Amino acid sequence: MKRREFLKAAGVVAATSAVAAPAIAQSMPELKWRCTSSFPKSLDTIYGAAETFSKAVAEATDNKFQIQVFAGGEIVPALQAADAVQNGTVEMCHTASYYYFGKDPTFAFGTNVPFGLNSRMNNSWQTVGGGIDLLNEFYKKFNIYAIPAGNTGCQMGGWFRKEIKEVSDMSGLKIRIGGFAGQMMAKLGAVPQQIAGGDIYPSLEKGTIDAAEWVGPYDDEKLGFQKVAPFYYYPGWWEGGSTIHNFINIEKWDSLSPAYKSIVRSASALANEWMMAKYDAGNPAALKRLVAGGAQLRAYPQPVMDACLKAALDVYAETNAKNADFKKIYDHMLAFRNDSYLWWQVAEATYDSFMIRNRTRV
Repeated sequence: MKRREFLKAAGVVAATSAVAAPAIAQSMPELKWRCTSSFPKSLDTIYGAAETFSKAVAEATDNKFQIQVFAGGEIVPALQAADAVQNGTVEMCHTASYYYFGKDPTFAFGTNVPFGLNSRMNNSWQTVGGGIDLLNEFYKKFNIYAIPAGNTGCQMGGWFRKEIKEVSDMSGLKIRIGGFAGQMMAKLGAVPQQIAGGDIYPSLEKGTIDAAEWVGPYDDEKLGFQKVAPFYYYPGWWEGGSTIHNFINIEKWDSLSPAYKSIVRSASALANEWMMAKYDAGNPAALKRLVAGGAQLRAYPQPVMDACLKAALDVYAETNAKNADFKKIYDHMLAFRNDSYLWWQVAEATYDSFMIRNRTRV
């Protein structure tokens, strides 16, 4: 290349770079958001997922987009996180949608509903099955845009001061249980209580409540429930795989550039994957320690499970009859679940059942 042609080409490259740099800078403005969690810092997985998300956003933007995470109670009470997003007190929160079923029972579907989807089905339904689109159509009424950002997997059935041998043992039982499942429990005579995670242990210790469900062995061990309620039941039929969401104020979401929206979605997906992996890795060892330490592991008796299912179906029928938003999402989710189980019973469940029976031989 001749010297004159080289200098001309170099000038074009330099000019292009000079133009491109400001454009890139403009697309990555400096932003500082606050994210209030519904969980205490002591729960390093369900709270930690928000920190994992925040760190990923910062790293992907060279710290131009910073999201500071606050534990429940630091800005607003844990169970008012969605309200803070709705009214613009904070830009976003990391929470369980079913905490807000008192506003509308349709909120329950975001997390999970009794006898609903397992964790993989919930991810599939919300990610590619149209679930999150239906949910966001509903959340829009509350000035919220939601992105899945965590999943606990199937949860345990709770800690009880006394054994549950028959359905009548539920009568008068004061139980901390989140969201929509409390209405099913009430059908069996129980008295549901909505209590934030950090307040469960003292409530059990003082006898304010007789039982409590939380998440699973890894988190339950940290909160020490086995010290005050020795009977540990399974399965958590109300939470076969509970999704945690990033709730974002719609105006704040709409103000983001396409690049920032993509980064937020990707970081949320990372948090979702990380939380499930962390629980799957931590629950087995935690359950062993709990049992070795005196926890009495119990399966819900079949008559109790049957009664709970009947109560759930009754509540669904009642709610569908008076809430069109609820019925729309319920019908969609139910069809997805039932089709999924056609496949599950052929492959997943058959394989898992065989391996569980033979795990000590392989």
